[in-house]
Amino acid sequence: MGQKQKNFIRLFFSYLILVIIAICCIYPALWVVISSFRPGSSLFSEDFIPKIWTMDHYRELFNNSTFTYAVWYWNTLKIATITMILSTLLSTISMYALSRFRFKGRKNLLSMILVLGMFPGFMSLIPLYILLMQFELLNTHLALIIVYSFGSVLMNGFVIKGFFDTIPRSLDESARIDGATHLQVFTNIMLPLGKPILIYVALTTFTGAWVDFIFARLVLTSRDRWTLAVGMYDLVNSYQNSNFTLFAAGAVLIAVPITLLFVFLQKFLVQGLTAGASKG
Repeated sequence: MGQKQKNFIRLFFSYLILVIIAICCIYPALWVVISSFRPGSSLFSEDFIPKIWTMDHYRELFNNSTFTYAVWYWNTLKIATITMILSTLLSTISMYALSRFRFKGRKNLLSMILVLGMFPGFMSLIPLYILLMQFELLNTHLALIIVYSFGSVLMNGFVIKGFFDTIPRSLDESARIDGATHLQVFTNIMLPLGKPILIYVALTTFTGAWVDFIFARLVLTSRDRWTLAVGMYDLVNSYQNSNFTLFAAGAVLIAVPITLLFVFLQKFLVQGLTAGASKG
């Protein structure tokens, strides 16, 4: 067998595997979208493509008096947006200091952040619940914002620090010689150069807060304070009241903001993924 035939076979199976993976990823999403336009409330259907298409499920999401989908949507959007801004700000400032400054205890602090980031978030659910109860923050959106924002620093910190470490220190030194302050160096040099990694961190933080269910379910008890993940779970939690086509319509609307963000910021997302892989 010649080298060209080997390359052709290797390329053929590579594309075949990619096609299979793409089908496995696209089919569930396509099934949910189509189900949202299917009449009735059943999960099962004999036809993949419905014979009759309807928008009733989307109307029912906002007109049904038994649940408040619009309120859940606003709650989730508010929590995810504030978390994204606060988390990105905290992560950027703290990791800039750890990347550019040298002070006593710096290595110990980095080691502590690294070790804490290794533990799964489930281990902190009970301590966080007790702390929030002591501070009377249970059943509030502020509790979610605080936990999401400060918790994401552990996950995104080393990604930002790795990117900042790749920026030559000569840029900082030149600016300092010209009379720039540390704040000016940070805002005029580090932030513009770090835009790809900051967008990547902002997107991942927004997505994490947008889809989180476990912690939101633990903290929020009032129906009017629920997020989308908790409210949508409640729609199909009961076997008597399960409405899977309505759930599919809600899931499609949930995916819209994240999809738009990833489509319009895809270039910066790829740059952030590759640039943040460097360690310093």
